[in-house]
Amino acid sequence: MINSMPNQLSIVFVGAGNLATHLAQAMHQKGFNIQQVYSRTLSAAQLLADFVGADFTDSIEQINTNADLYITALTDEALLQLVPQLTSEREKGLWIHTAGSVPISVWEGHCLHFGVFYPLQTFSKKRAVDFSNIPLFIEGSSSKETECLLEIAKELTTEVYQASSEQRKSLHLAAVFASNFTNHMYASAASLLEEYDLPFKALLPLIEETAKKVHFLAPGEAQTGPAIRNDKKVMEEHLKMLTPYPSLHHLYKEISDSIVNIKK
Repeated sequence: MINSMPNQLSIVFVGAGNLATHLAQAMHQKGFNIQQVYSRTLSAAQLLADFVGADFTDSIEQINTNADLYITALTDEALLQLVPQLTSEREKGLWIHTAGSVPISVWEGHCLHFGVFYPLQTFSKKRAVDFSNIPLFIEGSSSKETECLLEIAKELTTEVYQASSEQRKSLHLAAVFASNFTNHMYASAASLLEEYDLPFKALLPLIEETAKKVHFLAPGEAQTGPAIRNDKKVMEEHLKMLTPYPSLHHLYKEISDSIVNIKK
């Protein structure tokens, strides 16, 4: 199995959420042989399976037992809970998960071949992404598994890296700051603008330019605004305006203090 060409592997997807949908579609477009999709929600399994020309099921007992590669794209909690049940009678296949914070050791004692296949991107079913430039971080249980995963990854993207579980855990933490927290800031800004009957789209050019700058400048160099200038008058005025919104008041003060302290 591990010595087979990547597009000759028979593949089962365990999960049919955002990440699984994008990864399965990207692999299907590259000619990979996706045989089956499992999801506890039958309609989700069928929707993805129909797109990639695969069978589908909502029963773990009905997951193929002779596939070469099993790709799990589940929540961390579900993965940790289901590993023994998923791998039972399927121990000879190559099992990989796609999680940022789950160590490779989750597979130990449950299957012979295992690894991690972590794409560093935010995924939403309604938003198409170009997989060819998404960084993929690989870890295998041995050199053979690592080489197999590297070959698969290189079929999908030009950005392929090897990373240990500890490195990937730090990467996931950084991604939470860079993506999840940033998006929460957008949501907070949208709420404030709504209070004053202003459109969120007015911020889009600013958001786009801010994102573009870090392609050419270090984030610390790209920082602008009252906190980096330590403009106390403006910050105090902003805090007064946020008095009716305690959570945003706290958020503004903590982040501004952090920016001021980093500059120092």
